[in-house]
Amino acid sequence: MASRAAASLVALLLATQPVLAGQAQDCVAVGEELRRRPGYPPPAHEYCEPEGLPPATWGELPDFTAVPDRWRIVSALGYPERLWDPYNGNNVLKGDRPAFGKDWFVALNIISDSTFEGRRIPTPVAIPTSPDSGTLDQFGRPEQSAFTENLITEFVLYKGETVFKPPDYEFRILPVFNLTRVAVEEAGFLRVDSTRGATRNDAFVGIQGLFVDKHLRNVSERYDFDSLRVGIQPMTADFRGFLFQDSPVGIRLFGTRDNNRWQYNLGWFRRIEKDTNSGLNDITENSDPLRDDDVFLFNLYRQDFPFLGYTSQVVVAHNANDETDEAFIDDNGFLTRPAALGVQRLRRYDVTYLGYNGDGHIGRWNVTASAYYALGEETPATFNGNKSDIAAAFAALELSRDYDWIRIRGTFVYGSGDDDPYDDRSTGYDAIFENPLIAGADTSFWIRQAVPLIGGGRVALSQPNGLLNSLRSNKGQGQSNFTNPGLLLLGLGADLDLTPKLRVSFNVNQLRFDDTAVLEAARNQGGIDKNIGQDLSASLTYRPFTSQNVVVRLAASALLPGKGYEALFDDDIPFSVLFNLVLAY
Repeated sequence: MASRAAASLVALLLATQPVLAGQAQDCVAVGEELRRRPGYPPPAHEYCEPEGLPPATWGELPDFTAVPDRWRIVSALGYPERLWDPYNGNNVLKGDRPAFGKDWFVALNIISDSTFEGRRIPTPVAIPTSPDSGTLDQFGRPEQSAFTENLITEFVLYKGETVFKPPDYEFRILPVFNLTRVAVEEAGFLRVDSTRGATRNDAFVGIQGLFVDKHLRNVSERYDFDSLRVGIQPMTADFRGFLFQDSPVGIRLFGTRDNNRWQYNLGWFRRIEKDTNSGLNDITENSDPLRDDDVFLFNLYRQDFPFLGYTSQVVVAHNANDETDEAFIDDNGFLTRPAALGVQRLRRYDVTYLGYNGDGHIGRWNVTASAYYALGEETPATFNGNKSDIAAAFAALELSRDYDWIRIRGTFVYGSGDDDPYDDRSTGYDAIFENPLIAGADTSFWIRQAVPLIGGGRVALSQPNGLLNSLRSNKGQGQSNFTNPGLLLLGLGADLDLTPKLRVSFNVNQLRFDDTAVLEAARNQGGIDKNIGQDLSASLTYRPFTSQNVVVRLAASALLPGKGYEALFDDDIPFSVLFNLVLAY
């Protein structure tokens, strides 16, 4: 049956008109595979035989219909169109055939990302409204719960037969519909107005992508190319999101050379104001949704360098922030720019990041490496109110090795801290907008949670989905802060693929501050130890269809406090438990 279907397919490709018994036909070239099958075509017609092969014996040729192009072959063979099925059948919504014209395609992607989380983190007490006697102290009840639903929709229209070559034109829009509900035990934590209670419900629609992509030219027979992209677009500066991973508005020139061994990006981006509670782009913010925060970025990739299977990348990025016109208050009423830390004056900074990143394997070892040096100046500095020179460093390394169904990982991360917040040098490393994929990523307690610096300012030690102890007011709306205590992380982890559908992961991270001088200045508290503690996390990921269309994830994490954490808070163990369901079309 399979051979007969293959023969029919070849006939469809070769024929240009129906064949009727007893009617004279033009000579039709027949491929070797088809002519060797008995029964095709009938001997009453004339066919061109491949040179050097004897004539074949033909039988009756079944009816068939000519097709105008290769995209309609699937329909001609009888496969039904299933718009609801992203894999099987003939789905015009997934680009299986042109939506209109000869080579205009559409692609529709829909993802539902639902997360429920229960957590226990340090929470400041709202002194005027606390219902508990004896709580006129810094710390209130730490229990919290949160539900988040993100419905991600993406519509793509593109022109061109893109099996190998890039599309000639691409138009993309990516709106995200967000619902959040957060409940805490202390009024005044979610909003500056403590009379509004300890529960917050919020809905928002953010535009995470809205761009046009023009294919400028091909520069080789292997479709190395140059393309230009204009609009709101996702951009990642490096492999693991250490420096800049955002969806700003910008202009980007990108392409490849030498059979895709070289890849480059060159662009200018302006960051968009974020919605306070969802973290999505807020293009409706006041009259001007664009921040005075520009990122100029160039990165260059080289595959198989310096080792086969290993890709090296160099990055030069410049962040020019000049948000000095007026203070910015977020949607919950809290001061965000400038941060409620130190002198609390509007500030500007120009900082250049020079970086190297590598990702791939060297022999049997999987290796990810990253190093950045940040240099520039800011006015004023966070604590001294004067101009300060920025000089900070970052490094990360992950080594892993596979043993059949087990992968063992070791991790090192370093971000320099500032040893004197009052001098004219800012040596605490901070990124532009980080979203790190390392050390357990968002299953890690310290990376996932924003732990507030209670009693030291309205800032957090680290930000949600952030690794660095940057003391920012808000990851999405705040400014980078180069006067911070820094970070040192040493971690071990393992991924166990118990079945093709089920993965279990474990991570243990030892966390330390690089220098506590900034914390001591902010808290007016001496002798803070560097030891933050041990971050323990475990997760279970289940894919019932061995694809990314349905993903169920359970995760739990906790921080065993070290002396430094206890000095800032107490010896209670903070933790987080989450359930995540992803449905993708």
